[in-house]
Amino acid sequence: MAASRRAVLMLPLLALLWGGSWPMFNIVLSELSVWSFRAFAVSGAGLMMMLVVRLLGISMAVPPGRWRPLMAAALGNISVWYVAATAAILYIPSGQAAVLGYTMPLWTALISVTFLREPLTRRVGLALLFGAGAVALLAWPNLTHLAGAPLGIGFSLLAGIGWAAGTLINKRTDWGGLHPLALTAWQLVIGAVPIIIGALFFTDLRPFLPSLKVVAVVAFLSLVPTAVGTLIWFRIVDLLPAEVGALSSILVPVVAMTGGILAHGEPFGPLQAGALACAVAALFLALTPSRAGRA
Repeated sequence: MAASRRAVLMLPLLALLWGGSWPMFNIVLSELSVWSFRAFAVSGAGLMMMLVVRLLGISMAVPPGRWRPLMAAALGNISVWYVAATAAILYIPSGQAAVLGYTMPLWTALISVTFLREPLTRRVGLALLFGAGAVALLAWPNLTHLAGAPLGIGFSLLAGIGWAAGTLINKRTDWGGLHPLALTAWQLVIGAVPIIIGALFFTDLRPFLPSLKVVAVVAFLSLVPTAVGTLIWFRIVDLLPAEVGALSSILVPVVAMTGGILAHGEPFGPLQAGALACAVAALFLALTPSRAGRA
C-alpha cells in the first residue's frame, strides 16, 4: 500500500516533467534535426543511467530469456516514441502533437482487445469514440491550414502506438528480478541504437556547433524528461496496475498544450479546447475501472 501511495505521488511530477518538455522541442529543432537531437538526448540519458547503476553497485545482468522482450520494449518505448513524437512537431503545434501522442492508453486498450483477446467493454468503446473525436477536432483545422498536417498527425499517432506496445511488454514481462534502474538504462541504451543509425543515414554529418542555448536545452532534456522521467514512468508501471499508472498521461497533454500556448503562442480555440476535453474524457474512461469491475 505504501508503494502504491508513493507511485501515485509520482504521477503529477511525471506530468510536469514530460508535459513541460514539449514546448522546448521547438528550440532544439530550430538548429538540429529530429534524428540528431534524439540521438544525443537518448544516448546521453542511457549512458548517464548506466553510470548511475554502476555507481550504485546494481547488477546490469539481464536474466536468461529476457533479451527479446527487452529489445522489443525498448523499440516501442524509446525508439519509436521519441523519434515519432519529435517529428510530429515539425508539422503541427507541440501541444496538439502531445494530445495525439498521449492517446497511448487508447492504443493499449485496442491492442489488448485485438491481439490479446481481452473483452471490449462499453467503457473502453466509449473511450475510443472520444479519442477519435479528439483526433478529428485537431485534424480538421490542421488539415485546412497546415500543408504537412497529415504527417504530423500520423507521426503523433505512431508515437502513441509504439509507446502502448512497449508499455504492454513492460507490464506483461516477468523481468526476473532485473532492477528498475537497470531496466531503464538498458531500454534507453538499446532504444538509442536505431536512432543513432537513423542519424547516420538521414543527417548531414558535416561538423556543426549548435548554439549554447540549444546545447543547454538538449542537456536538460536528456537528464530530466528522458532519463529521470523514463525511470519514474517505469517505476509507476512496476508499482501500479497499467491502467492506473497511465493516469499520468491525462495531465501531460494539458501541461504540454498550456506550455505551447504560453511559450510559442500556439492556437487555442473551441476546436483545440474540445479536442483536449475529448482526450481527457477518453483517457479517464479508459484508465479508471468501473465500480462493478466491468463496463
